[in-house]
Amino acid sequence: MALITLLHGPNLNLLGQREPHIYGTATLDDYVAYTITAAQEYGHEVHAFQSNHEGQLVDAIHAARGASEAIIINPGAFTHYAWSIHDALAAFNGPIVEVHISNPNAREPWRHTSVIAPVSTGSIMGFGMLGYRLAVEVVAAKLSSA
Repeated sequence: MALITLLHGPNLNLLGQREPHIYGTATLDDYVAYTITAAQEYGHEVHAFQSNHEGQLVDAIHAARGASEAIIINPGAFTHYAWSIHDALAAFNGPIVEVHISNPNAREPWRHTSVIAPVSTGSIMGFGMLGYRLAVEVVAAKLSSA
C-alpha cells in the first residue's frame, strides 16, 4: 500500500459554488472522496489537503517527502506563477501528477503557462472528475513499475 498526497490550491474549496459552468457542481469533498475510492481500488491510501496559501502547500509538499510515495496536485491559480511550489515539488522523489478540472489551454492566455508541469511526471487537464481517476491510474502504474 502506498500513500498518495492529494493537494488542492486556492479557491478549490469553493468547488460546487464557484463558476459551475466551468467546474461543475461537485464539491471539493466529492473530488477527494472520488480520488480516495479510485486509490483504494489499487490498494493505496490518500491524504488530502487544500489551502489558499502558497506557503502551506509548500509545507505540505515538504511533509510528503519521505512519507508519501506520490503527489497528485491541482495547484489552481498557483499553476501559473508559484515558483516556490515548483521548487518544493522538484525536491520530491516520486511521481507527481498535475491535474486540472478544466483545460487551462482552452481558457484565458495567462492560464496557458504552467510552472508546475516541468517538475511533474505528467499533466491531466480538461476531464473534470475523471482526471483524478486518471491521475490515480498513472500513479499506480508508476509505483508498480518502480
